[in-house]
Amino acid sequence: MLPNRMVLSRQTEEQLKKLKGYTGITPNIAARLAFFRSVESEFRYSPERDTKKLDGSLVLDKITWLGETLQATELVLKMLYPQLEQKMLIKAWAAHVEDGIAAIRNYRDLKSITQAL
Repeated sequence: MLPNRMVLSRQTEEQLKKLKGYTGITPNIAARLAFFRSVESEFRYSPERDTKKLDGSLVLDKITWLGETLQATELVLKMLYPQLEQKMLIKAWAAHVEDGIAAIRNYRDLKSITQAL
């Protein structure tokens, strides 16, 4: 369902990289946490209001981005956005990661982030 290569916005990537510097959590793991945190907070992607470009430089395959959460992530996206085509599902995933990273980007160490999650 999702394409093999996926990318985020430059701003989101920077936040993921800063979080890695503080906590040691790699960007792909942090993106997974952010995605599910966003879904739990009931954020919903709206293609009509989307003006973000996926212009990041960290282009990874979906196995690296999603790991063992691949099937669950794709299922959640399909359940939330059954009408969206593949290209828009990537944008929905990226929007969820951006929304979710906002909640965890300011943690300074691994202990505090695990307590929050």
